Amino acid sequence: MMTNDEAQTHQILDPVQQRKGRMIFLLLAIFFTVPLLVVVAMIKFEWRPSGKSYGQLIQPPVSIAHARNWVNDNQQALPMFWQDKWNMVLIARECDAGCMQRLYDLRQIYVSMYKDMVRVQRVLITQQADTSPIRARYPDLLIINGQSEQVAELGRMLSGGGQNTLDAHRVYFIDPLGNIMMQYGPGMEAKWIRKDLVKLLKASWAG
Repeated sequence: MMTNDEAQTHQILDPVQQRKGRMIFLLLAIFFTVPLLVVVAMIKFEWRPSGKSYGQLIQPPVSIAHARNWVNDNQQALPMFWQDKWNMVLIARECDAGCMQRLYDLRQIYVSMYKDMVRVQRVLITQQADTSPIRARYPDLLIINGQSEQVAELGRMLSGGGQNTLDAHRVYFIDPLGNIMMQYGPGMEAKWIRKDLVKLLKASWAG
């Protein structure tokens, strides 16, 4: 007859339970890893979801994962603000009337996502020091305005020799790994930006 200790040891070493535990661990690893690998593959192989895309694919891909000095308008360090979300990002030197209109567009897109709202966040990256007028209209907007030189460097990276991104009122999609995937000029209607976002969310369950 086995003692209690022997029975516990037998239970711990039960190969069936061990296999079941390993299988659960493997499934969890696949569930959390595969979506991110899909995102990387989409960028590396220039793959787009089926159907027409309205935005311009960023080529070569630009990653902000190496830049960690992001600070929000409350002086809170957010080194990886893009993580775990799909990000609709507006980059502007100063948020003038055109910028405010674009922020309104992004808010309308965001609220129209319904159950997928939790997978998306809106971000303004700007050099504007006083963000109180923006904050008054969009209290749930993530505003990155610390480290002005890093914002300027991002603008140079994305300008590609053309108009400086800080003055262009472009919208960008940044994936949960910090890769800048798509861009939209100021003339692009919000409904087309939304269509691309819906396709991205369907193609990947990351975020």
